[in-house]
Amino acid sequence: METLAFGHPVKARVVEVVVPVHNEQRVLAESVRRLHAYLTRNLPYAFRITIADNASTDDTWMTADQLARDLPEVHAVHLAEKGRGRALRRVWSESDADVVCYMDVDLSTDLDAFLPLVAPLLSGHSDLAIGTRLSHGSNVVRGPKREFISRAYNLLLRSLMGVRFSDAQCGFKAGRADVVQALLPAVEDEAWFFDTELLLLAEQHGLRIHEVPVDWVDDPDSRVDIVKTSAEDLKGMWRVARKSVSGVAHIPVPPRIQQAQLPAGMARQLPVFAAVGVVSTITYLALFWVFAEFMPSVTANAITLLVTALGNTAANRRFTFGVTGRAGALRDHLGGLIVFFIGLALTTSGLALLPDDTSRTAELIVVVLANGLATLLRFVLLRAWVFIPRKGTR
Repeated sequence: METLAFGHPVKARVVEVVVPVHNEQRVLAESVRRLHAYLTRNLPYAFRITIADNASTDDTWMTADQLARDLPEVHAVHLAEKGRGRALRRVWSESDADVVCYMDVDLSTDLDAFLPLVAPLLSGHSDLAIGTRLSHGSNVVRGPKREFISRAYNLLLRSLMGVRFSDAQCGFKAGRADVVQALLPAVEDEAWFFDTELLLLAEQHGLRIHEVPVDWVDDPDSRVDIVKTSAEDLKGMWRVARKSVSGVAHIPVPPRIQQAQLPAGMARQLPVFAAVGVVSTITYLALFWVFAEFMPSVTANAITLLVTALGNTAANRRFTFGVTGRAGALRDHLGGLIVFFIGLALTTSGLALLPDDTSRTAELIVVVLANGLATLLRFVLLRAWVFIPRKGTR
């Protein structure tokens, strides 16, 4: 479609919406038809809906292919390998649209937020846009377990990575196609961490990320493995942080973009802190496994954290932040204990969410994930509050 401006043809703006799916034959047809009807009625731009089927083993691909035959703006692509990130990369890298988006097939996000999501991108105001369930203007319905995990994950991103966006996990995102296509070669993940990594790269390069408060209702039939996904997310954050230490990879984004730099001293401190953390974690796991054999897991967790926190604070004081001598030692250890209680609250909350008949292995997985969050938060607090800048230590 073309319009005329001062006698010259102007290409219509096109928005491409990707719906990545894997074994979603139950909801696919209804969701895509509802999305198509909504965009036809309410979106003042040309649009295309692309169903990206990644290695479904049920009738999802047959349903997607039929929808593409029935609805003129609907297209379908099939990938032989599984992975939401892989599906998005395939469609976004080949798109000729002005703006590329994606949303979850269950349409948990209220579609009335779609135009506010893409409008700032089409106007040039922003480079990427995300829906957020964590702002005061959002209305969210979901269980306490998912609420806790989501808030803990985003708190970790803000505290460790220093991000300014509030919700990395909402399945409702968009970006200018030229910006997204410039970032894609540097994104390594092919699964659930894909869009978080994309956002982290965008922030590192100073790109503008617009947030839209959304109304969101949890899908009770969600089949996401929360423990496995959380573990992969922590690994992804560590990988991105490690890459940042050695310098952000060159990405041909617009000239106005400046690469972010790590705060002074952090390039040296992060590897040392990580080494101390590995030793502390191994010690923690060994002690927890022993203590949990003859006392409640919550009590074992508290005692183990206290022991390892004292050693961790002493090691970080000396090796990570370069503080020597007895001056200020008491203050440092008191601050370390306060940080310990924050970690205790995180891990205890994780254990409290588990049912009574949870296996020892499952308990261990939960405390590992919660302790990982507590460890990363500990670095931020130790650096910014406990071991405040001292001469010769930064």
